[in-house]
Amino acid sequence: MAAPLTLLLIVAVTIRAALYRSSLAELIAERVEVVSPITAWKRVIEGLALLDLGVSPYSGDVFHETPLIIYLFHFLVDYAEITFMVRDECLMLILGITPFLFQFRKQKFALEANRYPADCLELIRSPTEMFYIPLKVAMFYLLNPFTILSCVAKSTCGLNNAVLSLFLLSTIKGNMLLSAIFLCLATYQSIYPLTLCAPAMLYLMQHQYVPVNPRRASFWWLVVQYLFMYLGSLFVIVCLSFFLLGSWDYLPSVYGFILSVPDLTPNIGLFWYFFAEMFEHFRLFFLCVFQINVFFYTIPLCIKLKDHPVFLMFMQLAVISIFKSYPTVGDTALYLAFLPAWSHLHRFLRNIFLVSCVLLACSALFPVLWHLWIYAGSANSNFYYAITLLFNVAQILLVSDYFYAFVRREHHLTYGLYLKKKDGSEATLVLK
Repeated sequence: MAAPLTLLLIVAVTIRAALYRSSLAELIAERVEVVSPITAWKRVIEGLALLDLGVSPYSGDVFHETPLIIYLFHFLVDYAEITFMVRDECLMLILGITPFLFQFRKQKFALEANRYPADCLELIRSPTEMFYIPLKVAMFYLLNPFTILSCVAKSTCGLNNAVLSLFLLSTIKGNMLLSAIFLCLATYQSIYPLTLCAPAMLYLMQHQYVPVNPRRASFWWLVVQYLFMYLGSLFVIVCLSFFLLGSWDYLPSVYGFILSVPDLTPNIGLFWYFFAEMFEHFRLFFLCVFQINVFFYTIPLCIKLKDHPVFLMFMQLAVISIFKSYPTVGDTALYLAFLPAWSHLHRFLRNIFLVSCVLLACSALFPVLWHLWIYAGSANSNFYYAITLLFNVAQILLVSDYFYAFVRREHHLTYGLYLKKKDGSEATLVLK
């Protein structure tokens, strides 16, 4: 395993270093699919220039990252390329998640194997299959074009991905304090990771053998502990940001900007075109409708997947990347990296080939339609938004297909793989 991983890291670093030194680096840094008004590196440079002049970086409408980010790059701006390449190597943290995850699942199956039907043994992966999952996850992340483009563009989205990776790792290791701290950092940088709080608590309950029962005192004790650590860490970070800047200007400039979506620069999200065409009278109502999508699915997913919090985290990461106000391809790359961890669901996927083709086609058509709209003048915003809409529909189909496959596999583990009717004939499974 060490030799393939080393080779993979060398290839990944070589590709990024070559692109940094090429003429494509400046072009990639301007792509609206790769950077957003929040994560663009040129806006970080503008914020640093204002900070050096003694002016608040939030005094205008240029910089919308958090204060800790700008103070971090105040010291690292001369080593930006190395910083972003090292950031991508945080994939090793993602690799650290997988052994813990599958070791736990394997131990659980070994303890409960007699509870499953005999014909379901083929649904359980062998130790050999699980052994290569870290390498597959590494390849899916480090060699993903979305990840490479995000790194070359110096998008700060990758820093949020790194924090989320640390959150996942600390949660799966059962470290409540670190889990709360890293989730707090992710929420501080972008509001939407707040939805990962429920899956984290569900996993920690499972890890500590606390029943998910609101009538039990142990349930509420764990919830109170986690929320106290989470909110306490958030309070400390918010106050630290105030002391660094000496004002609260960053609150409306960062979180107000994310929630109110005033900048309608085209991106791969669902917001920009809809609100560009929206009458101002209806803007607030539809803004609430669009924003609530990220948070709305948390409750039903937690109810359905309360016994499978790790898959619930994967679902929540996908929902965040699809429905956030300013998404980039870097957000998509994070949850796509975890697809090899669910390779045992492939036999139950229904639309994986179609969805893969659509995602590839959309990725290729983004720059084409952008050129036709902005430079050639032979198309308009409808063309670009159509491909954006198709890209998001494909992501929704991908996530829903994995959700269906997961639920179906769990059903077979309970009732058997080859279902029979009372007369002995083969039965058809219909999930409602």
